[in-house]
Amino acid sequence: MPTDTESLDPRRRRLLFRAHHRGTKEADLMIGRFVATHIAGFSEAELDELEAVLEYPDVDLADWLSGRRPIPEACRSPMLDRMAVECAGSGAGLPADLRPQ
Repeated sequence: MPTDTESLDPRRRRLLFRAHHRGTKEADLMIGRFVATHIAGFSEAELDELEAVLEYPDVDLADWLSGRRPIPEACRSPMLDRMAVECAGSGAGLPADLRPQ
């Protein structure tokens, strides 16, 4: 994880843990990498949005973030849209040096 967890406040550490321990490996990789990359810079409002996104089931999140299914309008948020854009790329969830070129 690129984030030094000891420098994060308890809320950010908890969200980072939740993002990396979703229950399915695919969701762990996509969501965990996104959160680890951005958690330190999120505002309180963005943390609220992230908490809401993490409440969705893994199956739905994995499908939405991989582009297998569109995000339902009722579930859309700036955070979920941002995650979908970053996770749509080839090798999403992998460190840059392991992503396919």
